Amino acid sequence: MAPDVLRWLAGNSTKRLDIIAQYWQLLSQPNDPRSGDYGYSKLDMERFGANEGFQVFKSMENAADRNVNIRILQHSGVYPDYTKESSILASGRPNVKNVTLLFKDWWGSGIVHTKVWISDRKDIYIGSANNDWKSLTQVKEVGIYLVGCPRIAEKVEIYYDNLWKLASLNSSQYTKTVWDMQWQVNRQVPCWSNFVSLKERCRSPLPSYVKVPHVMGYPTLSDPHMFHMPIKTPGYSNSSLHHHSSYLSFAPPELSFGKFQSDEQAWLDTIKSVGSGKTLRMNTMDWLGQSQYTKETVFWPSLSSAISEVVVFSKGATVKLLVAYWGHFINSTDLYLKSLLYSNIICASVKYKDKSCDGKIEIKYYKVPGFNMTGPALVNGTKTGNIYPGYTRVNHGKFAVSDVRAHIGTSNLVWDYFYTTAGMSFGTYNPAIVSQLQEIFDADWNSPYAVPVEPLPFQEIHSSW
Repeated sequence: MAPDVLRWLAGNSTKRLDIIAQYWQLLSQPNDPRSGDYGYSKLDMERFGANEGFQVFKSMENAADRNVNIRILQHSGVYPDYTKESSILASGRPNVKNVTLLFKDWWGSGIVHTKVWISDRKDIYIGSANNDWKSLTQVKEVGIYLVGCPRIAEKVEIYYDNLWKLASLNSSQYTKTVWDMQWQVNRQVPCWSNFVSLKERCRSPLPSYVKVPHVMGYPTLSDPHMFHMPIKTPGYSNSSLHHHSSYLSFAPPELSFGKFQSDEQAWLDTIKSVGSGKTLRMNTMDWLGQSQYTKETVFWPSLSSAISEVVVFSKGATVKLLVAYWGHFINSTDLYLKSLLYSNIICASVKYKDKSCDGKIEIKYYKVPGFNMTGPALVNGTKTGNIYPGYTRVNHGKFAVSDVRAHIGTSNLVWDYFYTTAGMSFGTYNPAIVSQLQEIFDADWNSPYAVPVEPLPFQEIHSSW
């Protein structure tokens, strides 16, 4: 469970604890009229599990009081708490430092969305869980807890230090507005970005990425860096000490370094890793074939194209996509999902030299009970009818798993999360982790809370070569 892992990371830290957070709401606020917790009783909060957040916060305070050096890198937070809790931790404790990094100053939009804890440069959590009591008890999350992995922790620390460095720089001296030839929009990027022409590009203050001449943008790496190491999964029958390839991926691409791949490529490579006739499983809170927060809308077919072209048509595989349906569902999502389902109609209607298309796409919405009854219990002294606090009752995990590869991330499947937002993923070919992630997905897919997405009305198509 996420609260146990976060308590362990803080509780077992002896020298150093580094945290990347989008926001802080570990401490419940049922008495604050501005809060989504407002109006719920003490018994309600106990039933919701609010104490789990308090215990995580307390474990961080205890670590700070043990003189553990704590660094907190964060977005500006969310209403009404913002960075209050991290400021409490840092107050009067010179061994605790917190820094706020505003991505909109660098990319024109976006946030620090990464959820990462690193303890003593060897134990790591990467996943979807926020530093929020509700995330620990009232939201479905998926993450990976790596213990005793200094080689992986070292690379995660480089990404962390890059974000820390950004927070210390004057963004106005290091950004340019350019015409993005790949995405066909004007947008702001760091001046060392590969989206800036080579003649106008500045020297990066961060470790360099693989340089490819005469290319605008970030091309796919044919041989991204892999860790070849055993990962033991205690208590699991498939666990072994055999060496399997594992990897890290990062967003946005301007923050990648060495030969580490961008997060978008890692998702695409996971999709393409599925074997012929096998099954690819994907889970996300948000799915959108475009940008969500940019001034100019970006059309983003990358994942949809990979699913349709490679998996369904080329490999005859089955794709199962599980998308959260919750109180803040993006309305445009439904049309993009229905357009993806249309691949099934094309697949069934097209033949090539007497070869049929055997792949298929299945999509379901996951509806956590009570998803449409979330928010404060009281507004202006009037009962709202809500039965759960705000921003809860949602399947928030972000992962994909084929028959051979598992990918666990922090990003929603929307363009912004890969090009203007801080995100990170861990992936592996370790069969025990692959099996575990398949089981997690199948339990949700086969549950009564998963509802099929209805396809567009059928129109018969005939095509052949």
